[in-house]
Amino acid sequence: MTTGLRYVYAVCRPFSAPLQSQLTGVGGVPPRLLHHRGLVAVVSTVPERHFAEEPLRAHLEDLDWLTETARAHQQVIDALTTVTTPLPLRLATVFRDDSAVRVMMEAREDYFRQTLGRLEGRVEWGVKVYTEAEPGESGESERAPAKAASGRDYLRQRRDRFRAREDEWQKAEAFATRLHETLSERAEDVRLHAPQNPALSGAAGRNVLNAAYLVPRDHSEEFVELVDRTKDEASGMRVELTGPWAAYSFVGDVGGAEDEENGEGDLP
Repeated sequence: MTTGLRYVYAVCRPFSAPLQSQLTGVGGVPPRLLHHRGLVAVVSTVPERHFAEEPLRAHLEDLDWLTETARAHQQVIDALTTVTTPLPLRLATVFRDDSAVRVMMEAREDYFRQTLGRLEGRVEWGVKVYTEAEPGESGESERAPAKAASGRDYLRQRRDRFRAREDEWQKAEAFATRLHETLSERAEDVRLHAPQNPALSGAAGRNVLNAAYLVPRDHSEEFVELVDRTKDEASGMRVELTGPWAAYSFVGDVGGAEDEENGEGDLP
């Protein structure tokens, strides 16, 4: 009998391609497939001392633990994405045992089947657009302003700098809007996320577009080429492309830390 709690990475349809032979998940444990009613939950066994309700809540406040767990979780999702279309569950989705996982799968069976049908053969690409520097911090604006000869000159200099920043922002927003409209025409679905806070992301410049695009896997090469062609269209802009990912942005919020070991989470 397999002891411990069940950590669930994703739900998918049955697939025949093997996962990587050396693949490990959370806690260094290889994932396994739990079949039920024509669906598959990808799970691994994790110890109660780390994943029962109270220790898990404490761990979720530990940035190092959270980073390590997120990396292991994503490693499994990435491996699944190469062989099938997974419906990824939230980080730290934990159930008491295999039976509790099966109960969850039955409770959401229609949702899983409909969502997997919609996502089949599709992947997510992320596109972000940044200004290379905060408006007014590059080019002429980096130079120290000439000393104002009078109060009127000082006000004129401030007005000119303000107009320069406004012009740069309008240029950035216009570029991001055009790019988003172009990419949306090549995607089956789109999600606009809030711009990233540079203090949290560590990315240089200011984020003016943060979007996810659902693209058929067979059309991904054309999508990537389209993004690449836009990168040099506007000076002072930086375009970042990430993916292909499992379609995180296009599934409901399934499972999570509050599922705890009793397997009674807040499912969609």
